[in-house]
Amino acid sequence: MNRVYVCSCFGITEKQVKEHAAAGACTPRQIASASKAGTDCGSCVRTIQSLLGRGGCPRRELLDQGKPALAVAGEGLADVTDAVGLGRLDAAA
Repeated sequence: MNRVYVCSCFGITEKQVKEHAAAGACTPRQIASASKAGTDCGSCVRTIQSLLGRGGCPRRELLDQGKPALAVAGEGLADVTDAVGLGRLDAAA
């Protein structure tokens, strides 16, 4: 099994980051809230940014349509607005 780790501090893989993004996390902060990736040393934040890209965000698209984004896209995903541990993310960025 070939796993590409994005965050070695918390063992978060590229696949996990992409799954959180597909579930509605659109920023490194939201990925951090969902998985803790980027909240320790911060060296993975730029990699997370590149994985998220500049493409469309499913959550933004739902909001534009007037639909509840987190209720649909966030099922099974930690609250992406939770700020636990994000102070260290800001300092590392």
